[in-house]
Amino acid sequence: MLTTDTSVRFFPHNDLGDLQYPIGKSPAQVATNIEAHGDPGDWPFDTYKTDTIQADVLVGVGDNRQYKPARVEVTGLLEGWDVTVTRVGRDSHDPGRPDNVIITLHRAKGPLVFDLGICLVLITLPTLALFVAIQMLTGRRQFLPPFSTWYAAMLFAVVPLRNILPGTPPAGAWIDQAVVIWVLIALATALVLYIMAWYRHSN
Repeated sequence: MLTTDTSVRFFPHNDLGDLQYPIGKSPAQVATNIEAHGDPGDWPFDTYKTDTIQADVLVGVGDNRQYKPARVEVTGLLEGWDVTVTRVGRDSHDPGRPDNVIITLHRAKGPLVFDLGICLVLITLPTLALFVAIQMLTGRRQFLPPFSTWYAAMLFAVVPLRNILPGTPPAGAWIDQAVVIWVLIALATALVLYIMAWYRHSN
């Protein structure tokens, strides 16, 4: 039980402002947000970093309030991310007291491998589709009408595959510009070649 009103003030500022712990109550866990800076467009190699997080404990109320420096501790985990905590001094005049922290977040290696696998699948789809379509168009392989459903399925599978990427990259990220749009164009081209082969076969 607290014997006096107490609050905790974070820098940089958080959503709740000072975290209040009133007299006569036991300190309870309070959830708030502190911003981390990064570029989501760099997915999946995006990195986020907070400013230096510092905390002060404010004991008492009114003119009798006392400011006491506090040590920031970081615990817990974030699924899919590697979290690095760097301790820094409260200021340049007191480097021997590393009470403050800087938190850096990188995507974990597991999701990165999964991302690479999905990209390989996306690239494989149009490669196979173009190969088969060219073979049928040039008459090297027999034209097979059931392949129409195969081409349609591949074309409509691209967006769901893209959307299951860990972290769901923002629309217009480099993955869309470098991979997804070209996969869609190549699959559409393969479908056109298949239709040309169908037209030639029907005549």
